[in-house]
Amino acid sequence: MRKMCQLILTKSDCGSVMYQQRYQTDKRRQDCYICGSYKKRTADCTAHFIRTDLLTAGVTENLRKVTSYAARHEARFMKLLTEQTEDGSKRRNAAKKKELEAAEKRIAELSAIFKRLYEDSVTGRISDERFTELSADYEAEQKELKEKAAALQSELSKTLEATANAEKFMKVVRKYTSFEELTPTLLREFVEKIVIHESEALDGKRRGKLRRQEIEIYYSFVGKVELPD
Repeated sequence: MRKMCQLILTKSDCGSVMYQQRYQTDKRRQDCYICGSYKKRTADCTAHFIRTDLLTAGVTENLRKVTSYAARHEARFMKLLTEQTEDGSKRRNAAKKKELEAAEKRIAELSAIFKRLYEDSVTGRISDERFTELSADYEAEQKELKEKAAALQSELSKTLEATANAEKFMKVVRKYTSFEELTPTLLREFVEKIVIHESEALDGKRRGKLRRQEIEIYYSFVGKVELPD
């Protein structure tokens, strides 16, 4: 697992890659991952590290929870993934589709109005000054609508992409309905990156023995997965 973890482990505050390092004394041997910037002795980083065995246990536990839930509640899990992405719910998408249709309809109407205005200007039914005034207003409205339509189309495309990515992730889940241990193959298939946060002392002391350390796992295709309680 060593080389694979080196590729995907990053530190939360500086974004540096974390590398595996082994400490060995007469009393004990300890493997851990340490911030690459700190290894270079920069002044920006602390001695930020996490023990390899704790990291492995944390990632394994989270991966088992995610794959187990996905296997038992596939339809619910797919919905969860798409709704956890930005603007993923069906209700919001339906509203955006209506907005897009209305914007496109109005854009077409304005094009027809431009054509009639031009004809009226050519035939002398309206003055050049009036034509310039009206066409400027309609052009500004059409420009605004085109920008709005482009933004709505982009948001809807993201939702379609989220659904496709959720299905890609489910294909990986179906390949590994159960596993005994965390392997480089599993990491390569499931995990995009792991972000390690600085550990915090639970007793408020700087060097307190009881500490908490947050690990963020970003899965392939779908990013962070937050399961319901």
